[in-house]
Amino acid sequence: MEAEKTIKKPSLLLAAFPVIFLVAMLYIGLVVFESDPHIPLLLGTVVATAVAVSLGHKWKDIEDQIIKTISLAMQANLILMTVGILIGVWIMSGTVPAMIYYGLKLISPGLFLVTACIICCIVSLATGSSWSTAGTVGVALIGVAQGLGINPAMAAGAIISGAYFGDKMSPLSDTTNLAPAMAGSTLFDHIRHMIYTTGPSLLIALVIYFFLGMGHSGMSVDTAEVQSILDGLKSGFNISVLGLIPPVVVIAIVVLKVPALPGLFGGIGVAMLLTFLTQGGFYEGFGDMLGTMLLVMNDGFEGATGHEMVDELISSGGLQSMMWTISLILCAMTFGGVMEMSGCLNRLAESLLGFAKGTGSLVLVTLISCILINVLCSDQFLAIVIPGRMYREEFRKRGLHPKNLSRCLEDSATLTSPLVPWNTCGATMSGFLGVPTIAYAPFCFLNYINPIISAIYGFTGITMEKLPEEELAKIAAEQAGA
Repeated sequence: MEAEKTIKKPSLLLAAFPVIFLVAMLYIGLVVFESDPHIPLLLGTVVATAVAVSLGHKWKDIEDQIIKTISLAMQANLILMTVGILIGVWIMSGTVPAMIYYGLKLISPGLFLVTACIICCIVSLATGSSWSTAGTVGVALIGVAQGLGINPAMAAGAIISGAYFGDKMSPLSDTTNLAPAMAGSTLFDHIRHMIYTTGPSLLIALVIYFFLGMGHSGMSVDTAEVQSILDGLKSGFNISVLGLIPPVVVIAIVVLKVPALPGLFGGIGVAMLLTFLTQGGFYEGFGDMLGTMLLVMNDGFEGATGHEMVDELISSGGLQSMMWTISLILCAMTFGGVMEMSGCLNRLAESLLGFAKGTGSLVLVTLISCILINVLCSDQFLAIVIPGRMYREEFRKRGLHPKNLSRCLEDSATLTSPLVPWNTCGATMSGFLGVPTIAYAPFCFLNYINPIISAIYGFTGITMEKLPEEELAKIAAEQAGA
């Protein structure tokens, strides 16, 4: 009988080689050729597989691990598909247009920076997307800032802080769904736990924006561009406070701890009913409305107000709109699965965890790891996936609830991504707003206050929740038998 092949442990250099190769391929793909990160990820997976085979792992075991790892993200993928449907229906029902409309009406000269941040918070919470928020409402707000004589970099910082607040806290956001999937938490547990770090961070940022904006009190605002957006929204939708009902329903669902998928479908159902009641003027007859709704749920809403910026803002959603993100998650999980199977992730984690003696240093190492991957790999999804896989077991061994890890992932990976000029998020924000990343970064107060507060909580133990007693007993038994 053939002897079992011995599995070797990778050296630190060998474990790091697939990551180094991936960084190089991402640079070539994203920076040099401006392509998507999917193929570089798959090429990195090929190299990681070669390393795994060289260490004695069989392809069948590697393949099984890939499938197992991908399965960890399937709930997040199902939620993302549902969120795509929800966004389309929320636009069609007038919910997203109403939130944008009432948000823009709040603009005041002396409180421009505070108002800009809050408006972007509202829009990004409604859409779950920092990119669409900055690329539409953010562009309009930059124009208003220039009319006021406000530093565009300062305005861009307020816009990005608000946009990434929603990107981080909205159940519609892809990163908000991905982080708990990687850490082993649940979506709404994750969101509720982030309030403890993100809430104070936003309040501090708003106070700073208030003092920065005091010098602009009494100025008159050239609101022509903002008013044109308001007129475009009113011409395309029946705007009313009824449009705010679906978000209220979703908030109630979060409070009642309803599971994510049923809760999101509840939000879809309410918005569908609202469409029939308030937006019927768009369609002729029940059959046409139902058929249009089915198309919107699959392909997204297509704006036709005649206002270019409004149409760009409301042309979004649909199940298919999430397929790019889902395919990226699948590619990232494939790379992560092979890295885990080969022992490379554990070897890299061991080298970093040597500095993590207590809970505070573990949190700090996690935050730094996410920031480094944002810098090295130029993508916030990888900055969530790789540390999430690396530190998941260590958080469990130390009796820490997985929502602590998922919060750390978002406190650092999501929020620091627009602060890196060559990161996809940094490049996109700069392109949308016409302000260099290095210029607006000092004014993105939420984005770097949040990781600092997260680290402080780690060292002080504030809100660092433990696992349930039965799980702690199980871990103790495992460690005693090891």
